[in-house]
Amino acid sequence: MNFAVNLVEILDYSKRKLAAASRGWRHAALLLALAVNIVNAGPDHPIPSESLSFVIGEPAPLLEQIESPPLGLPVMDIPKQNPVSEKKIALGRKLFFDRRLSFNGTLSCAMCHVPEQAFTQRELRTPVGLEGRFVKRNAPALYNVGYRRVLFFDGREHSLENQVWQPLLLHNEMANPSIGFVLSTISNAEDYQGLFETAFEQGLTVETLGMALASYQRGLVSGDSPFDRWYFGNEHALPEAARNGWQVFQNAGCATCHTIADDHAHFTDDQFYDTGIGYARSMKSESKPQPVRLAPGVSVVPTVSFETAKANDLGRYEATGRSEDRWLYRVPSLRNVALTAPYMHDGSFPDLDSVIAWYNDGGEPHAGLDVRIRPLNLTAEQVSDLLIFLESLTGSNIATLEADARSAQIGDP
Repeated sequence: MNFAVNLVEILDYSKRKLAAASRGWRHAALLLALAVNIVNAGPDHPIPSESLSFVIGEPAPLLEQIESPPLGLPVMDIPKQNPVSEKKIALGRKLFFDRRLSFNGTLSCAMCHVPEQAFTQRELRTPVGLEGRFVKRNAPALYNVGYRRVLFFDGREHSLENQVWQPLLLHNEMANPSIGFVLSTISNAEDYQGLFETAFEQGLTVETLGMALASYQRGLVSGDSPFDRWYFGNEHALPEAARNGWQVFQNAGCATCHTIADDHAHFTDDQFYDTGIGYARSMKSESKPQPVRLAPGVSVVPTVSFETAKANDLGRYEATGRSEDRWLYRVPSLRNVALTAPYMHDGSFPDLDSVIAWYNDGGEPHAGLDVRIRPLNLTAEQVSDLLIFLESLTGSNIATLEADARSAQIGDP
């Protein structure tokens, strides 16, 4: 979603409560959007949002996918205090798409985790929060998030039930002033009457709101990729180039962090490492002109260089306060990685070619760099094979999850 378009849409929603936006205010909004996009412009994805076909909503058997996961994934550990049910999933889906969960009723979870964009944002490096506020980290894709042992790039949360309250309350995201404000918003909405009481014995509480959203997100299970079909039994399921790329992946040491077990493959160990990205962004200045997004798929590069505001991001240090955790970030899963650009914690790499080039060059040398990051000296053919391998990690049910998401009614003030 392009921020310039989104901001005008936000004004359209807001004027229902306030007053019709003036022509001058709308122009000012577009100028603000343009300024933010200088920092936030993401890659020009091969399928920009303006070209996406209309998705017809159709509920999918998410509970069945949780209980009987697709090839390549193990049975999910479900918290004993929050067993999954169809009613909880349906309620969580409704909440996920409800703009009323933000302070001024303009942003939903799905506006940063867009179903058609792999439950992330492919057109912005980092999301834009309430009223255009800057968010310093890339929106992580939500596929298979129910398997993660730690959440956020700095690992500051350990459960989906608790995690949901961070974006709901953070000033630069959905910006609700309090937990009570969110609960009051939902309890006063006619279309939520009886839903929490049906799904949970205790009805609507701070805990059950998190439980409902967590239940829906656990249903975003995606496996059965071409790699899964080959690795777990079908020797003809993967082309030779992808098989060669798998060998490159192992020989280069990628699998030591993006791990694979005998009977399943998460492609992450959920640990934290310094790959040089955070250090480079914090300690080195960028002087080259940055692209300015004008519309989905349309960007220009200024002919002059200028400095833009840069967020100081210290990685896991921000969750632990330990100096040795500076610039450490959680290892993301590589499942569906070909769909989830831009990459890294700050969305600074527009495509997989850029990611591979970073590691092939040995990252950014400094005292804390992980010892496994070193020049790989891959040939052009090896890079090509590695890219084809990464593309083979796309699950077979992506369209199904998109259609399921769009079966939700959009909560609209």
